[in-house]
Amino acid sequence: MVATTMFGLEEVLETELKNLGAVDVKKGVRNVSFYGDTGFMYKANISLRTAIRILKPIKTFKVFDEEDLYNGLQKLNWEKYMSTDSTFSIGAVVNSKFFTSNSHYISLKSKDAIVDYFRHKYHKRPNIDVKHPDLKIHIHIQKDVCTVSLDSSGDSLHKRGYRTSTNIAPINEVLAAGLVLLSGYDGHSNFIDPMCGSGTILIEATMIACNIPANINRPEFGFEKWDDYDEDLYFKIQDSLLKKIVNPQFKIMGFDKAPSAVRKAKENVESANLDEFIGIHHVNFFNSVKEVFGSTTILFNPPYGERLNIDTEEFYRKIGDTLKHGYPDSRVWFITSDIDALKHVGLRTSRRIPLKNGDLDCRFVRYDMYSGSRKAKKQNPDN
Repeated sequence: MVATTMFGLEEVLETELKNLGAVDVKKGVRNVSFYGDTGFMYKANISLRTAIRILKPIKTFKVFDEEDLYNGLQKLNWEKYMSTDSTFSIGAVVNSKFFTSNSHYISLKSKDAIVDYFRHKYHKRPNIDVKHPDLKIHIHIQKDVCTVSLDSSGDSLHKRGYRTSTNIAPINEVLAAGLVLLSGYDGHSNFIDPMCGSGTILIEATMIACNIPANINRPEFGFEKWDDYDEDLYFKIQDSLLKKIVNPQFKIMGFDKAPSAVRKAKENVESANLDEFIGIHHVNFFNSVKEVFGSTTILFNPPYGERLNIDTEEFYRKIGDTLKHGYPDSRVWFITSDIDALKHVGLRTSRRIPLKNGDLDCRFVRYDMYSGSRKAKKQNPDN
């Protein structure tokens, strides 16, 4: 199988798969391949935090033009996967010098091949349904190799099922989970999102702290419509995952200066059934200080790009000043696409990780805030 992901999260997804029990795990670009049985496919869809889709390849063949693609698809035994009464949709990704046409055209050509297969054989054809198909088919052309896969996820796995309210440009759930995992947060310290928006990062962090499967709130997966779907096996796997849930032992809190954001975050937290574990507060981060005792992970997604209608230099300087004076004994992470603005924070980064947020090139940066001076910390590492 192949799990797709976002640029920069491949290693995190690789680790997730290994921890889940996948075999022969291999990291690619925006994807990780692995082996597992049907039960593992169900478990991967329910559990993986940084996967976008879980694809099950069913055929690979050589292609040098659209005719090769058409003929190759005609040779598959499509009755194994669908009937003339089924609905289906096709997505395509093309990275090949042999194909100058876009992915949409490749999807249409693939659709024609499958429809013609049934029409010629049964004088009847299955219909297209792009919103709720019985079967989602994925075509991937890399150089001269076409891989045909079934999409076991259905809707993208970032659609967790808990988000009922959003702000402008909310962070993708998969990216939010990836940031939390990249930060090393595992629930064994306090967690604060000081610009929490609609609460996505907080929810993903809490699900990690509680060991709650990422997609436990989803109403449906693609594989539930497959002919070989084993409902008893699915619920058995779901129950075994639910038994591993624990309660967080440390504070998890979110701030936002906008009352509307606080309201939306509370709605989403309640929708995710996590309101007893997460505190949402109407607080302006720039007027705040750390009030929780002990080691704390601070992780946030400050406004940037179209979301930032203020003085960039002043905004980032205030982030640095607030952290320096108000948040000792904290590991601070935030993501930004305004890479030049980082120099105004006035603090030295201890890590910079390149990521993508949609089409935006971003950096996920870390600052280590010590209780005393950095020099004293180095001289007395046990303090």
